[in-house]
Amino acid sequence: MKNCLKDVDWKKVGTFAGGVLFGTAGIRILSSKDAKKVYTNCTAAVLRAKKCVMAAANTIQENCGDIYADAKDINEKREAAADELFFEDASTDVKASDSTVTE
Repeated sequence: MKNCLKDVDWKKVGTFAGGVLFGTAGIRILSSKDAKKVYTNCTAAVLRAKKCVMAAANTIQENCGDIYADAKDINEKREAAADELFFEDASTDVKASDSTVTE
């Protein structure tokens, strides 16, 4: 029996026993009423933060939609102006060619 106890690594046994003790105490501490209050307050803070982040995200999304709509309007106006210039130049060329034919 004495030989059996000599072969035991007491450092590992002590580490294991300490882990079991710490784990048992940790479970008791983590499940206490005070700990539950901390968890509740932390969860409430996270929910408040989520609300703020979602409000900011909605504002950004609305601004992006406005910017996109304005950009489309600008491009439509530019295309209309370009088309108007193209057709004015084309009609001027037609009138110039008509006047040369009749002369």
